[in-house]
Amino acid sequence: MLLEIAVFNIQSAIIAAEAGANRLELCENPTDGGTTPSYGFLKTVKEKISIPVFPIIRPRGGDFLYSNEEFEVMKKDLLLCKQFGFEGAVIGLLNPDGSIDKQRTTKLVELAYPLEITFHRAFDRAANPLQALEDIILCGCQRILTSGQVPNAFDGKELIKQLLKQADERIIIMPGSGVRSNNITELAMYTGAVELHSSARKMIPSSIKFFQESMRENLENTFVDAGEIKQMKEALSNISIAE
Repeated sequence: MLLEIAVFNIQSAIIAAEAGANRLELCENPTDGGTTPSYGFLKTVKEKISIPVFPIIRPRGGDFLYSNEEFEVMKKDLLLCKQFGFEGAVIGLLNPDGSIDKQRTTKLVELAYPLEITFHRAFDRAANPLQALEDIILCGCQRILTSGQVPNAFDGKELIKQLLKQADERIIIMPGSGVRSNNITELAMYTGAVELHSSARKMIPSSIKFFQESMRENLENTFVDAGEIKQMKEALSNISIAE
């Protein structure tokens, strides 16, 4: 049983690794759903983190339709991750009709080789999830991160189970979104998933002493909850013992 944790800053990456995460999805800008990490973030993580790390390759928030120029940015960012020696990367591209952008996805998979490629929750916006699964397999991706096309993976467990059955071990189906210690056991056992994804997110108040009240800002920081990660790991280990 493998637990992947999404992290949005260097401190969270260090905390998650120390708390027992098996792999990290590296992102910036949590309010946008995660965008490509900066050069400095990537380099520092490689210097300080020993577990596998998969940076997300997403040039902006919003939809998953990308211009030619944005695709060029994605290719360059992916090559940088390959140069740094990351174990994998995370991508997701759609066509306007909600189908998988097979041509560009295949190009990125080929460019990234031998890095593993996860197709992220752009999948949850696909028009036909069962066809999208087959298309992503043909593109050469190693896994799909999905919440079952609803905001919370636990609520999408029926589709996730169906996807796992159809995948038939040709690709990894990894449930994610809303996965916590209070539902990870039931989700894993119901769906049969052996890899699960969580942000284990918690908000930390800023330690700055002065706030400019006229700015009307909330300067909370997004971090991971080490205790929550440990509880999820324990829950997953108990599943393995039970089996």
